[in-house]
Amino acid sequence: MLITGATLADGRVRDARIGDDGRIAAVSEGLGADAGERVIEAGGRHLLPGAIDVHVHFREPGGSHKETWASGSRSAAAGGVTTVVDQPNTSPPTVDGAAFDEKADLAADSLVDYGINGGVTPDWDPESLFDRPLFALGEVFLADSTGDMGIDADLFADALDEAAARDAPVTVHAEDATLFDESALDGDLGGGGTAATADAWSAYRTAAAEVAAVERAIATAADRDAQVHVAHTSTPAAVDAVVEAREDESTAADGDGDEVDADGDGADAAARRVTCEVTPHHLYLSRERARSLGTFGRMNPPLRSESRREALFARLAEGAVDVVATDHAPHTVAEKREGLVDAPSGVPGVETLYPLLLESARKGELSLKRVRDVVAANPAEIFGLDRKGRVAEGYDADLVLVNTADPREVEAAALHSACAWTPFEGLRGIFPEVTLVRGEVVYERDPATGAASFGDPVGRNVREP
Repeated sequence: MLITGATLADGRVRDARIGDDGRIAAVSEGLGADAGERVIEAGGRHLLPGAIDVHVHFREPGGSHKETWASGSRSAAAGGVTTVVDQPNTSPPTVDGAAFDEKADLAADSLVDYGINGGVTPDWDPESLFDRPLFALGEVFLADSTGDMGIDADLFADALDEAAARDAPVTVHAEDATLFDESALDGDLGGGGTAATADAWSAYRTAAAEVAAVERAIATAADRDAQVHVAHTSTPAAVDAVVEAREDESTAADGDGDEVDADGDGADAAARRVTCEVTPHHLYLSRERARSLGTFGRMNPPLRSESRREALFARLAEGAVDVVATDHAPHTVAEKREGLVDAPSGVPGVETLYPLLLESARKGELSLKRVRDVVAANPAEIFGLDRKGRVAEGYDADLVLVNTADPREVEAAALHSACAWTPFEGLRGIFPEVTLVRGEVVYERDPATGAASFGDPVGRNVREP
């Protein structure tokens, strides 16, 4: 395949040739088409690396009524996500080799490449788990969420020891349940769709609970020289704790106290032992939006105040945030309509990750390079995906073609997750026209008619040779 006249994230206009091996053979000017080669004329549209969403819950096994590997990966492909990393809180939880194998069999339905994380519970089996092609350890829950996999401090320390011995990264869900405000759930909360409900959940799982757990996770990991990635940081103070740890780490390494990479070019991401992600829902939604969402806006950690949301977005723009990942956590409409205590936590988001960020770039709130780095280059470097995350010779042809001048409204009816709803309804996003995984077209949309088509499942485990 040859893609001609494409604009890269840095503004250069180039042609890109994809070889028979599914890798990018050349990125240059004036490449002529070979005999029999499919040519896509980009016409100045942007060619970007496929997003690597390091935090999804595709719900199989055990929750296929919410999502499957087939439906979740279709949603990913339609949003320009070409690699996903699935978390362990399924049924059974992915805490031993047998559970890993069961999930790996189901992942054969994936249109996009994938990683499978392993979880930690009191009865986990690290020997059999690490014997598999594991992406990372985590999401390690320091407080209960979906799946009730919260663990205590001693088991967390043991898990870090196991991971550090194998040089495996650890993704941490950091909340301290001892700092939750139980009084916020007292009284009549008024059902699933009221302002009281939304505010109660945010007040219950406090910002202080997140910050304390992030600081403890960082300190425990540092004692063991473990690589820790903090999932879904929802507060600016939590991001600041990660930045401070990173600066301390840099000072210890070379004595010069390097500042955060304000350009966000991903150059030093691979060397970082402490990193963090933020989610689109914490970047674009706040407690003000939660008042209309009701329990559809319930997630862990919860939505924060508008001022915290704005500060979190500012940290993304300035380079303090390493990764944007979705915590794509679908539940059915019926489940989310339960009262506050019974409704499950989590929102879908894998299909709207790139579109929302690209719209922010169009409006000048983020640079396009910054978007590229937090969804592709940085996660690839942090988690050691040597052939992913860039539009460059020798890299996997995981590519997304988008018209960055063509925003449209986010509509649940146009999305592809099995859960059939979105918390971002009515916001604007820039959606892909073509998505490639290792040179194979897995999604294509006609911009004139909106008609979309999907390719065959070509997903592979990124940890397998």
